[in-house]
Amino acid sequence: MFALIAPATASAITAEVARTCDAAAAKAFPPKQVGNPAAGSSKGSAKERRDYFNKCVANNGKVDDAPADAPQDSKAKN
Repeated sequence: MFALIAPATASAITAEVARTCDAAAAKAFPPKQVGNPAAGSSKGSAKERRDYFNKCVANNGKVDDAPADAPQDSKAKN
C-alpha cells in the first residue's frame, strides 16, 4: 500500500517583490526608534507586520492601504 503523493510546489518570491513589501511594511509599521529594531514598532505588533508583509507578497507587491472606514466605491456623493 503505497500512496503516491505529488510534492507541493512553492513559488519563490522575487527580490523586487520582497524589497517592495519590506518597504511598505516599514512605512505602515514605523519603528519607535529609527535604527533600533529591538525598540519595536510604534503601531501594531510583530504579528500584524508579518501578516501585512505576507499579504503584500501574496498580492505580488501590491497592498491596499485604504482605511477600513473609507468607502470602497469611488463615486462622489452630491
